[in-house]
Amino acid sequence: QVQLVESGGGVVQVGESLKLSCTASGFTLDQYAIGWFRRAPGRERQAIACLSLDKGDTYISDTVKGRFFVSKDSANNAAYLQMQNLQPEDTADYYCAVAPSDYDLLIRHDYAYRGQGVYVTVSS
Repeated sequence: QVQLVESGGGVVQVGESLKLSCTASGFTLDQYAIGWFRRAPGRERQAIACLSLDKGDTYISDTVKGRFFVSKDSANNAAYLQMQNLQPEDTADYYCAVAPSDYDLLIRHDYAYRGQGVYVTVSS
């Protein structure tokens, strides 16, 4: 079965950390650009991080740079979003998605696969 499954969401206090996982089955993550996105209540979708397929590097949004880190474990066919020093404005639905190119992922949002999302609540 082909799917992406996120895990690791939940409720945390301001300043705490969470690590989200995105595990793929039925396909190989290494063949795709991988992105983490979030949508907060009343706000538009935001690209948080990307593991570039085209350039082989990573992109982190300025809004979370220095607090969020993205990585990949090819052996386990998984990607991760480490979130530190969480703030109330980080409260959102987070999902991972993959696409055959960075352009499809970040510009067209034309995903090959996406996960169902996990909710992160940062409580003050």
